Amino acid sequence: MGRTWSSAFLVVLLLGLSSSPLVGNHLEELELPTFSSSNLVLTFTNGPTSNQDITGLHSLTFGMSGDANVSSMLIEISSDGSNWTSVSNITSVPWLTFFDSTAHSNGTYTLRASAWDDDVNEAVVVSSGTFNIVNQVPVITLFSALNAVVGTGNSPSDRTWFGLEADGTLAYRWGVSDADISYASISNVPGPGAPSNDGPSSLSYGWDWSSGAMSEGTWNSRISVYDDSGLSASQTLFIGIDRTGPTLSGVTVGDGASWQKSSSVTLTGLMNNADDGQGSGVSFSEYSLDGTNWSSASSDSLTLNFDEGVHVLSVRSVDRVGNIGSAINVDVRIDETLPEAIGWTVDELTTSRNGPANVSFSAVDDGSGIDLANSYLQFGFDSNGVGESPDLSLNWMQLGTSGLSGTIGISSWATKSRQYLMFRAVVMDDAGNQYTSSPSSYQILPGLDLYWNATQTNLDRLIVRPGETDGNIVITSVLESNQVYRGSVVVRLESAPADRTSTVSWTVMESRTLGSGTLEDTQEELIWNYTVPQTGQFDLRLVIDYVNVIDEYDEGNNYNHMVVTGASIGSPGLVPSFAPSIILLILTGFAIAIWQRRTRD
Repeated sequence: MGRTWSSAFLVVLLLGLSSSPLVGNHLEELELPTFSSSNLVLTFTNGPTSNQDITGLHSLTFGMSGDANVSSMLIEISSDGSNWTSVSNITSVPWLTFFDSTAHSNGTYTLRASAWDDDVNEAVVVSSGTFNIVNQVPVITLFSALNAVVGTGNSPSDRTWFGLEADGTLAYRWGVSDADISYASISNVPGPGAPSNDGPSSLSYGWDWSSGAMSEGTWNSRISVYDDSGLSASQTLFIGIDRTGPTLSGVTVGDGASWQKSSSVTLTGLMNNADDGQGSGVSFSEYSLDGTNWSSASSDSLTLNFDEGVHVLSVRSVDRVGNIGSAINVDVRIDETLPEAIGWTVDELTTSRNGPANVSFSAVDDGSGIDLANSYLQFGFDSNGVGESPDLSLNWMQLGTSGLSGTIGISSWATKSRQYLMFRAVVMDDAGNQYTSSPSSYQILPGLDLYWNATQTNLDRLIVRPGETDGNIVITSVLESNQVYRGSVVVRLESAPADRTSTVSWTVMESRTLGSGTLEDTQEELIWNYTVPQTGQFDLRLVIDYVNVIDEYDEGNNYNHMVVTGASIGSPGLVPSFAPSIILLILTGFAIAIWQRRTRD
C-alpha cells in the first residue's frame, strides 16, 4: 500500500462493508496508548458535531495525512464514554461507512474511529463531538374510510361496512404525527388494482379509490407511512362491502303447531333464523300483513294479536348496511272456538246382547278441525242415569285409546239389566281447544219383550145385544215374543164399564197360564169369549204378566185395549164412551212402537 495519503471526501451509499474478524478482534483487545509513534493524522471529515441532532441514516467519512500504512479502521459508539459498541470495521479504501441512528435508542452519544498503522503496530484514535440521536417513529393519527354505514374498522369483528355499488368510490383518509414524513402507501383494497403512493413530492393525505369493479366481501386495508429518517409505521383498517340482504329460513308461530288457540301469538326466530352470510350482519326484521306497510322488530321474538281465522304474515330481514332480504310468508291460524257437539250414536243396549256394543260421538269444528288423536270417549255404569259422574263404577273409564268412536264389551250384559251406561266425550281441536260433553245415559234394558200383535188381535163383533143368547163375542189374539222365551207367562182378559168412574176397577174375566215352552216359536194364538152383560159400552183389555214378574224391554205394550157395545133393538146409536176407539188404539200402538225404537236407539 502506498505511503502517501490524500484527503478525500467521498459519499458513497453503502450499508455495511465486510469486516476483518482478525483485525477487529485485534483492535478491540488492544489497550490504546496515551501517545502514538505513528505519523498518521486521522480526522472526521463528515460526522456528528458537538450537540448535533441526528436522525435516520448518517454518512461517516475520514481524512488521513502523514506517512502511515493503515490496514483497517474500527468505528465504535458509546453513550457514557466507557462502554463502546462496534458500529463498523473498514478494511479497505474508501474510508467511509454509514451510521444508522435508528439502531440505537434516543440519547447522547460519541463516535470514535481507531485506524491501525501496520508500520508501528499501533492504533490512531479520533473521536467525534458529542451528539444527540433524536429519531421519531411516525405515529398514525388517522386511518379511516369516509361514509361508512356502520362499524369502526378497528377489528375483524367490528369492520366498517359499506353498501357500495361496483362502480362506487372508497374515500380513504389518513393522518400522521412525524416531523419528516415522506410518503404513505396502501394495500389490500377492493380490487382490481391498488392506489399509488401518496407522496413524497406532495401529500394528499388520502385516496379516493374507485376500481370500477368493487365486489362484495371483506378486506384488511393496510397503510404504511415512511419518514425521511427511514422510519415507518403501519395500521390496518378492516372494511367490508355488502350489497345483499339477509335470508330468513323460517319463523316459528306460537308453539309450532298449525293452529293457535289464542289470539295473542308469539313469533320466534326473527333474528336467530336470519343469515347474512359473510355480510355486515342482521340488524332487525320487518313484518307486514298486507305486503305494503311494514313494521320493524329488533328482538328474536315478537308477540302480536290476531283475529280468529287464517292470516298470512310476511317477514323479512334487514342487515346493518340497510340491505333488505327476500320476504317469506308465514301462516298464522287462530281458533279460539270450542268444538261443537252433534250427538251420540249408541247400539241398542239389552241384556240379550252378545259381544261389544258400538258407540260414537259426532262433533264439528269449523276452525282448525277435530284432533282425533287427542280426543277420546269415557264411560261408566250408573244406577239412575243422572249426575255428573257414574255412581256404580265410581269413576270415568276411557274407551279405547283415542278417537270419538269405539266399542264397549263386558263379560255379561245380562247382569246389567236396568242399569245405565253413562258416556262422556272429550273433544280436542287442532288448535288445542278442549270441549267436554255433558254426560249422556243409555239404559241397559231386558232383551225379552212380550206384546200383543195389534193387527191380529180383534173382536168378531163390536155391537151386540146384551145377554147370554145374543151378547157373546169372540176375541182372537196373538201373543208374541221378540225372542225365544222358554218360561211361563200369565195372561188374562179384563172388562170394565166404559162410563165407569175412577173408583171402579177392572174385572178379571179370564186368566190363563201359558206353560214353559209355549213361546219357543215366539208366538201363541189365544181365543177368548166374552158376554156383554147389559146395554152400554164396555172396555176390554188383554193383559200380559199383570204382576210384572217377567223383566221385559217394554212393560207398556203388555196391554191391548178394545171396546164393545151392548145395544137394544131400536137404539139410535152407540153410547158414548171415554174408552178409545179401535182406530185410536191402533194409532196409539204405532206411536208406542216408534217411541220404543227411539228409546232403543
